[in-house]
Parts: sequence; structure tokens; C-alpha cells
Amino acid sequence: MIDDSLARKAQKQLYKAAREIKFDKNLLKILENPMRILKVSVPIKLDNGKIKVFKGFRCQYNDAKGPTKGGVRYHPNVSEDEMVALAAWMTWKCALLGLPYGGAKGGIICDPSKLSESELERMTRRYTTEIMPILGPHIDIPAPDVYTTSRTMAWIMDTFSMFKGYTEPSIVTGKPEILGGSKGRKEATGRGVALITKEFFKVRKKSLKGAKIAVQGFGNVGGHAALFLSQLGAKVVAASDASGCLIDPNGLDIPGLMDCVEKHACIIKYSAKKIDREELLFQDVDVLIPAALEDQIHQKNADKIKAKIIVEGANGPVTPEGDEILEKKGIVVIPDILANAGGVVVSHLEWVQAMSGLYWEEEQVNAELERKMVKAFKEVWASAQKRNVALRCAAYVMAIERIAEVYRYRGIFP
Repeated sequence: MIDDSLARKAQKQLYKAAREIKFDKNLLKILENPMRILKVSVPIKLDNGKIKVFKGFRCQYNDAKGPTKGGVRYHPNVSEDEMVALAAWMTWKCALLGLPYGGAKGGIICDPSKLSESELERMTRRYTTEIMPILGPHIDIPAPDVYTTSRTMAWIMDTFSMFKGYTEPSIVTGKPEILGGSKGRKEATGRGVALITKEFFKVRKKSLKGAKIAVQGFGNVGGHAALFLSQLGAKVVAASDASGCLIDPNGLDIPGLMDCVEKHACIIKYSAKKIDREELLFQDVDVLIPAALEDQIHQKNADKIKAKIIVEGANGPVTPEGDEILEKKGIVVIPDILANAGGVVVSHLEWVQAMSGLYWEEEQVNAELERKMVKAFKEVWASAQKRNVALRCAAYVMAIERIAEVYRYRGIFP
């Protein structure tokens, strides 16, 4: 059992669902522990000629349903504990969406803003060689995450291919289209967040037109979620990133804001009213989308939340203690393992395309993404209504029951 905080929070969510269905205690012993954690040293020569050694991780949480799948992040706060929690959430997410994957997550402790592109490339390639014994298109498939991009995936793919002696596009997802990346992959997570929000409004028989939205973390996920929701008629009245927070009661110009981010890599240079970044969470809006990092809404600030609905664009933005407070306040939380699953859904489609050598148009990719997301939402919604539990508990129950069914057929080796 992992004792560190973030992994313990992930376990609390698992235990709550397990109690709801009186889950098999022997299987719970398996699911509460990560299958494998690899810790590596990543030495590189910096541009100034000095050697620096970074620390990296790759956690493969569970592979009962198939090869593990999960992102690689570059961030100063990367830790073993974080990798375990994120890999666990990816495991439940893949099971919930019916994907033939287990969950994984990797990362390097670093500040990518202080590294040149050539240093980032050398670090990525060395990290790839260090984790290569547990990589493969049928073993573990990385993808982009915080501060990694399609270019990062191209470096991983090329490094893996050079060692294998043949080009292997199915080793990563989220890569450039020219290398076998899927159309629609970059927008997929944000599109999925928007689709789930739309479906929630639909079952509540409410219109999205004019609904007020606040987005914490106006990056790839938050930015595209804001864009698609604004196209559906919602008003994004507040947005933040690491540089600051903008607010406009009449609705921000999302295409203009995205252009600003493309040009300046931040939103703060956009011409709009600025407020303290921390205040975004407490805006009186219909929908709050936390799309930044983990642990943003917790025991000390959950009582200040005024939003009626929280749609988790990030992984783990609400702690279990925060969940309890929000539930008592009647605030609905659409959990991360459902809300932000669009990325891994299209990653699976990209993997399938790369394995078959047949590539689809964006309309086909987006149609399949919507089909899977809507189906999963309807299943979770029905389960929550039937059991009279929160959406997170219902989603976890469905996920762990599906993994349990796999173990009932496969058994425990030996």
C-alpha cells in the first residue's frame, strides 16, 4: 500500500466505490497496489558542457485489460507518489470507457522552461532508453501530458525505433500527423470535456446557451474545452493559467484568447480585466472546469465554491475531503475519469490506426469520440441514479467491476 498523500487520496476514492458494492477483498488487494514502478536516472550534457542528472519515473499500475497507457509529464513537482495516483486514475478511466488498456504514467523532475530545445531532446531520448525495457506497443504506450508535446512523442518514437531497427509509430500516441498521429488528437480531451458538459445539461433538461463557465488552466485541455463550449453558446466569463486570471461577465473572446496563448504562451497579455488567479475557483458561475493540476479544490476552500457544476478537466483536481463538502452543498462533480477521457479515447483510435496502417479523417475520429463519451456518460448517469450515489462513485463502481470481471476469467497467475 502506498503511504504518500496523492496516491492515498486515489485509494480513498477506490475504497469508497468498493464499499458501495461490497467488492471482493482479495481483488481489492490487487487493485490498491501498482503493478510496477521504474525509477531511473537521466544524465544529459547541457548546452554549456556540464552534466546534469534528472530523476524520472514510469508507473504501470495494472495491465489486466491490456497494455498500459498514459502520459509523460515534465514538471518540478513530479514524484513517485504522483505517478502512482495518475496511473491508477488512468486504469479506472480506460476500464470505464471500455478501452483495451491498463493505466500508466511517467515523468521527469525538471523545469522545462529552463531547458533549451536541444537539452529537452537529449533528456527525452535518454529517458526513453532508460524505460525502454518496459515499453512497447503491446506493453506500455506513452502520450503527451503536462509540458510535453507531439514533438516530445516524436523523439520517443524515433529513439525506440532506432534501437529496434525499424520505424514503430504505434509506440506512442499524440505524435505529429506526419508520423502517424491521429487527426483530432490535440483537441480530443477538451472536446470530451465539452461533450460531457453538454450531455449533463441535456439530462438536466437545461440549455447551455448563456451558461456561465470558468476555466482554470487555459492550456490545451482548458482552452479547447472553452472553445467548444463557447461554440455551443456558453459564455466563458473567467479563465486562468500560470500567468494570471482574466474575467469578463459578458464572455471572453475565446478564439482571440487562444491566439494570444499561441503567440505569447500565456493569457495575461490579453486585454481584459485581471483578478487574482486564486479567485477563479470562487466565481459565481454555472460550470467550473478545473483543468490545471491536482488538489485544487480541497478541505480548506471547497466551502467557497459557488459553481453549480464542476467538470474535472484535470486529473484529481478535487480531493476526497473536498468532494464531501461539495456533495453536502449540492454541487455536482463530473469526475475526471469520465470528463477528461477524450484524450485516451482518441489515443486508442490513433494506436489502432498506426497498428493497421489505415488513417481516418477528422470527422470519423470525432464521431467515434462522441459515441464513446456519450455512451459512457449515459451509463454512469444511470448507475448513479440507480444506486443514489455521486457520479464519481458510480464511475468508479463501473470501472472496478469491469476489471474484476477480467480477473474472474483470467485468474491470478500462477
